[in-house]
Amino acid sequence: MTPAEIVHWADGAPLTGQPTGWADVTNPATGEVTGRVALASEADAEQVIAAASRAAKAWGTTSLARRTQVMFAFRELLNARKYELAAIITAEHGKVHSDAMGEIARGLEVVEFACGMSHLLKGGHSEEASTGVDVHSKRVPLGVVGIISPFNFPAMVPMWFFPVAIAAGNTVVLKPSEKDPSAAGWLAALWKEAGLPDGVFNVLHGDKTAVDALLTSPDVQAISFVGSTPIAEYVYETASRHGKRVQALGGAKNHMVVLPDADLDLAADSAVNAGYGSAGERCMAISVLVAVDPIGDELVARIADRTRTLLIGDGGREATGREKEADMGPLVTKAHRDRVSSFIDSGEAAGAKVVVDGRDVQARGGQDGFWLGPTLFDDVTPDMDIYTEEIFGPVLSVVRVGSYDEAVALVNANPYGNGTAVFTNDGGAARRFEADVEVGMIGVNVPVPVPVAYYSFGGWKRSLFGDTHAHGTEGVHFFTRGKVVTTRWIDPANRPAGGLELGFPRND
Repeated sequence: MTPAEIVHWADGAPLTGQPTGWADVTNPATGEVTGRVALASEADAEQVIAAASRAAKAWGTTSLARRTQVMFAFRELLNARKYELAAIITAEHGKVHSDAMGEIARGLEVVEFACGMSHLLKGGHSEEASTGVDVHSKRVPLGVVGIISPFNFPAMVPMWFFPVAIAAGNTVVLKPSEKDPSAAGWLAALWKEAGLPDGVFNVLHGDKTAVDALLTSPDVQAISFVGSTPIAEYVYETASRHGKRVQALGGAKNHMVVLPDADLDLAADSAVNAGYGSAGERCMAISVLVAVDPIGDELVARIADRTRTLLIGDGGREATGREKEADMGPLVTKAHRDRVSSFIDSGEAAGAKVVVDGRDVQARGGQDGFWLGPTLFDDVTPDMDIYTEEIFGPVLSVVRVGSYDEAVALVNANPYGNGTAVFTNDGGAARRFEADVEVGMIGVNVPVPVPVAYYSFGGWKRSLFGDTHAHGTEGVHFFTRGKVVTTRWIDPANRPAGGLELGFPRND
């Protein structure tokens, strides 16, 4: 099969440009090269950004009613054709069909939030703030905004940002991952079908050249980023230095604390779902389970029993009456699979107990697929690199502690502060946990506490660079800026006698 060419999108149409090269796109379940994505040159980046810049004024002054109509049309088209998008995600990322559908569902929540966002774009008005003086505020769009998204959620992460940005009146340049770029072009074509004017939503493919163009272009007013912490820090520093507002969401090491009174079956089910779902390739995955004695042995045994039943295979294979859908697919690339596998080697060498070993997995799929099974470690200590590093794969580490206070101290000592969870049947303990832990998102008997779209998503500490989280009210404020207008209209019937007035307005 001849690999498909995946190119940029600008002014409502595909754009090949003059790429500096092409990167292979593979099917992770087979290892087959299925596409080639254009790597933007500086000239290509300028052309795509210019398309967004030309469209910015007209879209920013388009009525809220018209913007809402387009948003609703996009929502209806996406919901009707979500199976197409899920197939694209599975073919390039590798996650199983149900995971891909779940990703789209969470993205749709933000689209639906944006459909009703006009309410949050209202300003305020104060009449007679001073004698004869009125004051009103408004929220206005920024102009061109850049979105740099990671490989692990090629649809959902962009949808954390672009529905809010577009509903607020901005134009968008999306830079997707080179590993699974096709979803971005599919979404661009869907926006055009929904009636979005040309130039409002654009796609720029590429590597560091494309990223740096967005970070430094004087036409780009804001950057939204999701990725690893070192790159998030680079994005924040570079874009801020060039006068942009930035929300850069970085890495994580999410803990799930299980107290002795917890429902252990619920905790075990949740640990497996949160540790191995989407092959662990998500920033909200649970990678550390903190077992508070004396439940460690029993909890590890229940997790191990469940882990051993998981079917690893090609996520694109349809479930039939004879063959159920795989529970977990391959990792996104061979290089990433090998990196995650090296952490398993390291953990074993450091003395952690390998309870379930995913290195010798027998997967249902191509022999050249990027397979690695779920791995469960016990007796992990905080000095091991399987604890300190963000592995971003299906590796779950169990750390045993003797008390609630020790568990909280472990969570708070971590440099990341993205998400954490506590499993308990004690409401008082749960309430105290909410107050004690220093993280941005907390789950109580919920292992992956990703908030609904009308709340905001984001962590603390080295999981976030910038002051504003994604979607929700904070997202609306990020993609708009405030103006305050003070007006004075003299009533002709009460016009004062001539003469200069050098003092402050009177408050009669």
